[in-house]
Amino acid sequence: MAHTPERSRGGLAALALGALGVVFGDIGTSPLYALQTVFSVDHNTVATTPGDVYGVISLVFWSVTLVVSVKYVVFILRADNDGEGGVMALAALARTAVRPGGKRYGLVMLLGVLGASLFYGDSVITPAISVMSAIEGLSVSTPGVEHLVVPIGAAIIALLFAGQRFGTELVGRFFGPVMALWFAVLAVLGVAQVVRDPAIIAGLSPHYAVLFVVQHPGVAFIAMGAVVLSITGAEALYADMGHFGRAPIRRAWFFVVFPALTLNYLGQGALILRDPSTAASPFFHLAPDALGLPLVVLSTVATIIASQAVISGAFSVSRQAERLGYLPRLTIRHTSRRERGQIYVPAVNWTLFAGVIALLLLFRSSERLATAYGLAVTGTFLITTTLFLIHAEAAWGWDRRRLLLLGIPLAALELTYFAANLTKVFHGGWLPLVIAILVATVMLTWQRGRLLVTDRRTEMEGPLEPFIDWLHTDPVSKVPGTAVFLHPGKVSTPLALRENAMFNHVIHELVLIVSTSSENVPFVPDEERVELDHLGDPYDAITHLTLRFGFQEEQDVPRALALARDQGIVEVDPDTAYYFLSRISVNRGPEPTMRAWRKRLFLALAHNAASPTGYFNLPEDRTVSMGATVTF
Repeated sequence: MAHTPERSRGGLAALALGALGVVFGDIGTSPLYALQTVFSVDHNTVATTPGDVYGVISLVFWSVTLVVSVKYVVFILRADNDGEGGVMALAALARTAVRPGGKRYGLVMLLGVLGASLFYGDSVITPAISVMSAIEGLSVSTPGVEHLVVPIGAAIIALLFAGQRFGTELVGRFFGPVMALWFAVLAVLGVAQVVRDPAIIAGLSPHYAVLFVVQHPGVAFIAMGAVVLSITGAEALYADMGHFGRAPIRRAWFFVVFPALTLNYLGQGALILRDPSTAASPFFHLAPDALGLPLVVLSTVATIIASQAVISGAFSVSRQAERLGYLPRLTIRHTSRRERGQIYVPAVNWTLFAGVIALLLLFRSSERLATAYGLAVTGTFLITTTLFLIHAEAAWGWDRRRLLLLGIPLAALELTYFAANLTKVFHGGWLPLVIAILVATVMLTWQRGRLLVTDRRTEMEGPLEPFIDWLHTDPVSKVPGTAVFLHPGKVSTPLALRENAMFNHVIHELVLIVSTSSENVPFVPDEERVELDHLGDPYDAITHLTLRFGFQEEQDVPRALALARDQGIVEVDPDTAYYFLSRISVNRGPEPTMRAWRKRLFLALAHNAASPTGYFNLPEDRTVSMGATVTF
């Protein structure tokens, strides 16, 4: 990671263990429900014959190999935006590489918004289906307690979201060893069945997948809609890269996660061939009856951890979207002193919690939830592949041959997944699409409204240079101290500064007009943090500072001013300066700039945005707000 120091082997091992607990929880619990869904009533055309079982095992193995190992772990993790991952970070990275103003310039951010919106759909469904699939194991080990599944699931999910405020570092420290045990159990359970029926290893051959598709194309197509459940969590793996780094994730995947998943799927295949009745719940039938209840407990803990992967990813994606101008200011809390990527976003946390609980009560079983799963995942896969290929061509100079060599097999596979899941639209698949449409509408509305309000505000404020010239000619009294005016740029005049000078006829001895800039990179080095502009006269005590922040950084203005002082850029004491905010009250106007309902949505978002005092870490006792009204 570019923003963290070189790590020792011991540090990499600790991060790899933490990654097991946060990054791989989602994909690591897929064996609970993937094959079960393939052979369920909804997919009853998939038989438990050797040909179908070998074909399904081959499809699962090669799906995991191509999409997760090759696409994400080998290639996509290379496209890190200064150590950060996720579809929004990838879109921002691709946008810096393509030609400004070209067709692809606007396309990449639109794809980023759509990908992030689909990821939120995944983030709502994953905790519900993961926890439910584990608790339903009680029906295998302890029949007659089915009525307790939903209440237990709701209680567990409530505790999970309540614990998010303690941070991913603490969560990963606890979850890492648990997931290490989980993957060991996956491998042991699988090996026990493979030893009894070693012939199942032949299912790793790709020709069984090809035969299955050729001989039963319709059956294979429907099966693909469930096979994709074996690779859910791949996008969360990429989105969570900023929490742990590329190297720990790769090591954990190839040395622990991938082998354990492969062995477990082989074991489930061998069990189904030997006893077709176990196809309704193959995972829990892997263990002896005496170990049934302990396995349910361990599975439940593992699925709680699976939910953590997408929740952490949602926090990262939300902050990226906010910094890039697609969401209003969010209250963001940093939960680690060592890793800047580990954060907690209360608004996102509790919104996800409400959605997950609603889903749990609406669908009430993992089998019904599985019908809603898939579209969000496969849609995000397609968008990530497209953005990666755009970036690889524009930034890395890949020629058409390399692009096609990677792009054609991935597109063929992921388009098949997507098409297979389209068949489930009317059986619950509409849900992630509705969530994605709502989130995309919010993000695009905020971005459009923000640009409109900025234009109107600039017109009201008037140009800065004539205002400074007027100060030089008009007798304005100076008062002791430093005044810091937070303002979007240096073209127009801060409203608070204009009010002080024109109506109170006073300005401070030192006036700093401070603008914060969110860059297309996650972190900005300290030596590039501050940019000084004397606004034409270095002696008039009116100076403009641009403070540059990455989209993963907290925009702490006093800390950045202290850095500017220490670097000798400007003489300012942020602990005694007064901070002035130009608070804008936004009203709907008759102009047809946006539809009325979108204006109302923008106003609601603006009303609930985080306070700029806390957002910029300003001292409340030395912060003054002066307001104006903008109509758009």
